[in-house]
Amino acid sequence: MTDSDITRRRALTLGGAATGAALGIGLTSCSSDSDSQTSSDASPSASGSAGATAQAASDTCVLNPTVTQGPYYLDGALFRKDITDGKQGVPLTVRLTVRDQTGSCAPVSGAAVEIWHCDAWGYYSGYTTANPGGSAPAESADTGGADDKTYLRGFQTTGDDGVVAFTTIYPGWYTPRATHIHVKVHTGGKKADNTYEGGKVNWTGQLFFDDKYGEEVYKKSPYSRHTGSWTRLDDDMVYAGGGAKDGLMTLTGSVDSGFTGTLTVGIDPDKENSGAGTDGGGSQPPSGMPSEMPSGMPSGMSSGMPSGMHSGTPSAMMPSDGASASATS
Repeated sequence: MTDSDITRRRALTLGGAATGAALGIGLTSCSSDSDSQTSSDASPSASGSAGATAQAASDTCVLNPTVTQGPYYLDGALFRKDITDGKQGVPLTVRLTVRDQTGSCAPVSGAAVEIWHCDAWGYYSGYTTANPGGSAPAESADTGGADDKTYLRGFQTTGDDGVVAFTTIYPGWYTPRATHIHVKVHTGGKKADNTYEGGKVNWTGQLFFDDKYGEEVYKKSPYSRHTGSWTRLDDDMVYAGGGAKDGLMTLTGSVDSGFTGTLTVGIDPDKENSGAGTDGGGSQPPSGMPSEMPSGMPSGMSSGMPSGMHSGTPSAMMPSDGASASATS
């Protein structure tokens, strides 16, 4: 790649960042690793060089909205690769690559990546009495032995290649959201007592799945015990419809053998965005909001009003301890 190519890519990145700043949107996502491989394999012919230049442009980091962390975030998640904690479902490996948007999309090593999501029936650990909508067994009917304060939550640290991989299950669904996984990328802190302390959150996002996978997965046990209408991507209040740049993962595998979901995200290591107080366009409480909320916040929850709540949440949805928690994200 020539110096002029690098300059062009940098200009595109900065131009996109300026546009994003003007629109008030968040950090970044990069294209997949396969793009750069295709570029490096291009032939030196004139037509090949043109193709490589076009591919290089598509490999540029582009802006990706930072979205709400939602009401189900808990401090103190554990460092571990396998976050299933006994929860049953279709196996899923989540493989994320973290890159530095401010440079040339170089891998970021030592970043702490945190994910959390609901179980096969739509319940989150720490909030196991929140009704997921439709008709589902009580979370207490799950006899798998999962710790109801920690299941399907965890941290991993990126290696020199910027990659982390989690072993989990395909998430279930809850009204009114499309199937998703929450993610935060932290830098500048440290591992302490098997969790993460200090530093800052550089990016808060959500990972999404093409609807066709849910069509297969939700016919299988234990998912099939949760009946009702689940939300598709086109109707989701957070997913912006932009494919990978808006968090849509690429999946490989099958419903029988399990899936691997991959995505590459870019961060600015100097910026901070925890997802607190943002809602990805879903500030108005939608119809179908789950009717039952936890009677008290888990001990790991930050005191006071939880981050990412919707400002318009009706008082009827407030837990009895006075801290607000809507179930829309």
